Amino acid sequence: MTTTPWTPTSWRSHDAAQQPTWPDALALDDVERQLRKFPPLVFAGEARSLTSALSDVASGKAFLLQAGDCAESFHDFNADSIRDKLKVILQMAVALTYASGVPVVKVGRIAGQFAKPRSSSTETQGELTLPSFRGHLVNGEGFTKQDREPDPTRLLTAYQQSVATLNLLRAFTKGGFAALHQVHSWNMSFVKDSPEGERYEQVAGEIERALRFMTACGIDLAAEGNLDEVDFYTSHEALVLPYEEALTRQDSLSQQWVDTSAHMLWIGDRTRQVDGAHVEFLRGVLNPIGLKVGPGIDLGELKALCELLDPERTPGRLTLICRFGRDKIEDRLPPVLDAVTAAGHPVVWASDPMHGNTFSAGNVKTRSFDDIVAELQTFFQICRAKAIWPGGVHLELTGENVTECLGGGDEVKELDLSTRYRSICDPRLNASQALDLAFSIADLLRN
Repeated sequence: MTTTPWTPTSWRSHDAAQQPTWPDALALDDVERQLRKFPPLVFAGEARSLTSALSDVASGKAFLLQAGDCAESFHDFNADSIRDKLKVILQMAVALTYASGVPVVKVGRIAGQFAKPRSSSTETQGELTLPSFRGHLVNGEGFTKQDREPDPTRLLTAYQQSVATLNLLRAFTKGGFAALHQVHSWNMSFVKDSPEGERYEQVAGEIERALRFMTACGIDLAAEGNLDEVDFYTSHEALVLPYEEALTRQDSLSQQWVDTSAHMLWIGDRTRQVDGAHVEFLRGVLNPIGLKVGPGIDLGELKALCELLDPERTPGRLTLICRFGRDKIEDRLPPVLDAVTAAGHPVVWASDPMHGNTFSAGNVKTRSFDDIVAELQTFFQICRAKAIWPGGVHLELTGENVTECLGGGDEVKELDLSTRYRSICDPRLNASQALDLAFSIADLLRN
């Protein structure tokens, strides 16, 4: 397989799926020029650090927790919302680390997850047909011509919101909020009295006693910087390519190109064409890359994608995020594992147990907690039967007390969905369900 020389603009000579039809090309050009002048959101050294951490995951020495919003909203943007998402991820990471005894690499779907692929480019209600809602990076969710018209100035808003979100995340994770002795404070009030919250408090209490024991033994915990702060990385689907190109910079040390919009980018199941623009763009950046692997993938196509995205077979470079659905994973996952392993790619194997299990209940999309757990159980069983490390999970969740997914610790029922359904796109686990799932994953890691 041959490839042409790569540049940040070489994707433009390839077919680009899932791109909005911008009504004003000159306005988009002007926005791109502005973005090229803006400071980077992340740095090459941070992306390399994440690749190193993911190489530990690939070798079975760590576990990946990638989680966050289905699609970030321009409307739901405040410090409390960002803090509560981080709290849930920190809680989950504690439960997983305590059970598995391995470090948890924490990657948020945050500070850039503003765009979503759609199954159709248009939506019809009654006699009116309008462009589909593609996330706040592109247009609005309201069903009016003005809302649905793609607006390139939204790319600037997304950048500014990402800057503020990253600033707050860095303050939380490096400024003491994420210190291990704060483990009790991460439990949110509406979760504390639930069985999951009570189980978390037990774990937190045991960690607190262990820290007191270490101090009593003369260990200076203040000198252990990794107890006072955590490494937290950002990620999103690299979907709207003009935005990604405009934020791509050349690293002054290595001369490699890095997409500074996030530490990690992934290619979705609808944009993973071997000769497509998304694969062409991401093959040339140094960031660690995720690739969604759905039930329709061809094994020859998958091997070609791995060769393009990970030609040097670098541990931590490529994460394969498997999203088959509970009814298909048993048949589809084994040949995928065999094909990639035989090709010699040291990938991170992660499970996305949510996207393949979406269905409609009434007039809203939802997911069953039991389906999510069932797919994860099968993922772990198949990986272990083939002596492959089940390296991570990819989840959509929020710190809010929403009712978007059925079941779980909250026992959300179909009648409850409309009470607090706030997602602008796909259904998310609430904080209690996310913590419940973390303990289920912890049990799988322990066994």
